Amino acid sequence: MPSPPRPVTSVADMLDVAYAEARKGLSEGGIPIGAALFSAGGTLLGSGHNRRVQDDDPSVHAETDAFRNAGRQRDYRSTVMVTTLSPCWYCSGLVRQFNIGAVIVGESRTFTGGHEWLAEHGVEVTVLDDDRCVSMMTEFIDAEPDLWNEDIGR
Repeated sequence: MPSPPRPVTSVADMLDVAYAEARKGLSEGGIPIGAALFSAGGTLLGSGHNRRVQDDDPSVHAETDAFRNAGRQRDYRSTVMVTTLSPCWYCSGLVRQFNIGAVIVGESRTFTGGHEWLAEHGVEVTVLDDDRCVSMMTEFIDAEPDLWNEDIGR
């Protein structure tokens, strides 16, 4: 019988999970955005990355992938969504629809989505301005402007 997942103890560790997902997406030829959904106690419920290129499915953003991989939860209010990039309006809508209580954003310099709107509606939002996340997105946008502008960067 496998041992239960160990809780993550810091915001930096939570971001590391999302960042690893973003790197995985980049290695697959996709857009390097990663996300992870955690319980309030820091247990990883699910993680994922933007797979809209890999799956030829525009709806598979990092946050939706992590959310789907977490499986059904009875209550999302105490969960924390961690994402390497400010959530777009689609993903911000997911956070509001399911009443996710907190969002941790790796960076919002290269793209500012709906995190301010989420905060206005009672979601606890923390923007970390993580240099790794900024560099990864800046390099990707410079290398793949057409792919970036196809969806998120418009």
